[in-house]
Amino acid sequence: MKTRLVSTVAAVILVAALPAFAAGPDGAALYKAKCAMCHGADGSGQTPVGKSMKVRDLRSPEVQKKTDIELTKVISGGKGKMPAFGQKLTTAEIQSIIAQIRTLSSK
Repeated sequence: MKTRLVSTVAAVILVAALPAFAAGPDGAALYKAKCAMCHGADGSGQTPVGKSMKVRDLRSPEVQKKTDIELTKVISGGKGKMPAFGQKLTTAEIQSIIAQIRTLSSK
């Protein structure tokens, strides 16, 4: 009886936790933590750091037309003064940041 109760509780906890794992990384939170300091919350690059480094406006057609693969290469390997995040972020996290960047063009 006690074993069955423990098994049932464990199953309930596992099922309750699945949506959190299935949702994947939070692109907005990762963008805010890793990108917004330079690129700004809106992607414009109009931050003190962004202006001094002349970062690209992520909302621009030039950036938005890049493929996910091209953006992955830039985020993973860095470009110019932008640091590489390939060793710091998982592939899923990079993809979630790209998804967040894609939302910036419509804001």
